[in-house]
Amino acid sequence: MPDGAGWRSPDATDYLHDAQRPAFAWEFLRRDPDYRQEYAQMNLHAVGGTSPDLEVALALAKRWGLRFPV
Repeated sequence: MPDGAGWRSPDATDYLHDAQRPAFAWEFLRRDPDYRQEYAQMNLHAVGGTSPDLEVALALAKRWGLRFPV
């Protein structure tokens, strides 16, 4: 996940003019401090060489309403 620096830049948000709902929703979610904190905690597992438990990942996805195409 990007660090969010420069999110106010027009270059960073130009694509939203033609964005569909999922992309638009992502712009709000990625700025949510609670989501960012949870994501960062999960990311620590990947950086440390351990993978997060699948149940933890699924719980995070459910809690934030994330859906992934199959």
